[in-house]
Amino acid sequence: MLEVKTVEKPDERRDFPRGHLEALHLTGLDFAVGTFEPGWRWSESVAPIAGTESCMVHHNGYVVRGRMHIRMDDGGESEIGPGDVFVLPPGHDAWVVGDEQVVLYDFAGTMANEYAKG
Repeated sequence: MLEVKTVEKPDERRDFPRGHLEALHLTGLDFAVGTFEPGWRWSESVAPIAGTESCMVHHNGYVVRGRMHIRMDDGGESEIGPGDVFVLPPGHDAWVVGDEQVVLYDFAGTMANEYAKG
């Protein structure tokens, strides 16, 4: 069955401090557009909603705009920016770097289903 949806009309939107997630749900794929404002940090903005000390969602993504720093629970760190494709396993914190909004696409599925849900 062919399915086509546009990011301009998401199936749902989840708001959290300094950001939001717009999700599209298709058969076999949940796709999310995450928008994070300057000052956003997972451990401050989403942890209270998730109820975990670090993000336990797996992400497969592509950065459209802005820069984000990621710190893994094991101490590994990296920064992602426009044009970067990334695989990010559970167990991390992340925050917006600088004063530009971060927009990223997440293809993992679990972000569209579980992220920022209490």
